[in-house]
Amino acid sequence: MPKFLDYQRIQNIFSRFEKNNPNPQSELNYTNAFTLLVAVVLSAQSTDVGVNRATKKLFQIAHTPEAMVDLGENKLISHIKTIGLYKNKAKNVIKLSQTLIEKFDGKVPSSRQALESLPGVGRKTANVVLNVWFDHPAQAVDTHIFRVSNRTGIALGKDVGEVERGIEDNTPVEYQKNAHHWLILHGRYICKARKPNCNQCPIEDLCLKRDVN
Repeated sequence: MPKFLDYQRIQNIFSRFEKNNPNPQSELNYTNAFTLLVAVVLSAQSTDVGVNRATKKLFQIAHTPEAMVDLGENKLISHIKTIGLYKNKAKNVIKLSQTLIEKFDGKVPSSRQALESLPGVGRKTANVVLNVWFDHPAQAVDTHIFRVSNRTGIALGKDVGEVERGIEDNTPVEYQKNAHHWLILHGRYICKARKPNCNQCPIEDLCLKRDVN
C-alpha cells in the first residue's frame, strides 16, 4: 500500500491532534448561526483576528438578518472597513440577510445547497457553518488545510475539491468532525507556508514532509 494511504499513520496523526487539543474551536467570534455565517463571509482573505475586531461592536447591534438589513450597507461598511474587500463583503452580507428573511424565515439553513444559494457564500463558507454550528463533519478546505493535507499525505490533491474528498475518505470517522479545526490550526501556527516549525510539530515523525506550499 502506498505510504500516503497508510491509514494507521493517519489514525496516529489525528490521535495526537486530539490528545493535544481535545475540543478544538473556531477562532472566529460569534453568538448564533447568523453571526457565524457573517463572520465566515467576512473572513475571506482576512485574518480571524481582524474579523473579530471588526465584528465586536457590529454583532452587538446586528445579530439577526432583520437587524443587519435595518443597519444598512453604509453603516455596515463603517464597522468592517478595516478588513479586506469590505465594500463587496458589505453588499453580500446585506443581500444574504435579505435572502434569509425572504426565503428562509430569517433562519440560517442547514443544507449545503441552501447555504450556497446565499450571496457571497461558497462551498468553503457553507462547510464551516455546517461543521461549526450544525455539527456536520464537513471539511472546509482553505489554504492552510490544503497545505497541511498535501504535506502530511493525509489527502493529496491538486485543488481544494480533491483535498476535501481525500480528507473525507482517509480520515477515520471518529475524527472527521474536528479534522477541519485541527488541520487549520496546525497550518496556522505550526506547519506554516514559508517556514514550518517542524521542531515544534507533534506529528513530525509521521509527516511525509512533502514540499507543498
